[in-house]
Amino acid sequence: MDASTAAAAEAPIALDLPESVLDAEMEAYFQKCRDKIGYVPNVLRVYAHDLAKLKAFAAMYNDLMLAPSGLTKLERELIAVAVSAVNRCYYCLAAHGAAVRQLSGDPVLGEQMVMNYRAARLQPRQRAMLDFAVKLTETPWAVEEEDREGLRHVGFSDRDIWDITAVAGFFNMSNRVAAGTDMRPNAEYHASAR
Repeated sequence: MDASTAAAAEAPIALDLPESVLDAEMEAYFQKCRDKIGYVPNVLRVYAHDLAKLKAFAAMYNDLMLAPSGLTKLERELIAVAVSAVNRCYYCLAAHGAAVRQLSGDPVLGEQMVMNYRAARLQPRQRAMLDFAVKLTETPWAVEEEDREGLRHVGFSDRDIWDITAVAGFFNMSNRVAAGTDMRPNAEYHASAR
């Protein structure tokens, strides 16, 4: 393998987009990633070609996945993986499958989610949440009030339904960006929490 082939194999995406110079806020954010998990996720490195887009992506991700919600962090990661499995998003399945393994402490659950969430022994609440997120991904035009009512029936509030919908929508967008750019997950995800 020559040097250009090796460099291309290690590139986080198939596009040649040089990183912008990070401002102090984003440099601190990247350093926080390094300190907390040991590396900067490739998705952030990829978005770093455009500082405004990086900031918007990071703000939306952090709000949806980390901010206070009626959904647990694990439930939000379960949505990310179920949606990404429908879309066959290699990047998100590797990254968020690892997050499910870490948050649940259950490597089998992480594998089940990546392969087929219906194989996992989930609580009825979680199963209803994922059924809704998958329907929203596969056939969004078919989502009706009875689907939202089904979520209410297992204890989700209307705010929770908003959060389920927003997380599913975010990952549908992210999956398409990852597919369109051939985004590659960090190698660290593959060995994480096994």
